[in-house]
Amino acid sequence: MCFIFTCGEHEFSSQLKGYESVLCQCHNCGNWSARVIKRNPWFTFCFIPVIPLSVHGYEDVVCSICNFAQPLQNRQDVMAQVNGGGGMPLQNQPPPGGGPQGWGGGPPGGPGGGGQPKPQQNMQVYR
Repeated sequence: MCFIFTCGEHEFSSQLKGYESVLCQCHNCGNWSARVIKRNPWFTFCFIPVIPLSVHGYEDVVCSICNFAQPLQNRQDVMAQVNGGGGMPLQNQPPPGGGPQGWGGGPPGGPGGGGQPKPQQNMQVYR
């Protein structure tokens, strides 16, 4: 007679109350796709959660693209968005200075180019 038991860890997560509408920038990849999550890890026996590994859980800012997690206490900018704004950018607004570089927002000459195209130079053919 052979019995096989499996042990492991499972993590239950949900969005933190009060931070449901907060979307912030990831400090790892730079995308505006990080949300505030509360995570509760559990020890599992035969895929059944048995013992919680944390009493209060973890409150993290987690990116949905690169899965980078950072404690909420280290992100004062995110906490300021919920507590009155304090000069933080509004949601769904581009960051200051326009969009990311290379998205065609500015003139072809760059910020100091004045928008004038460069004169075309003739190529010389050597025979």
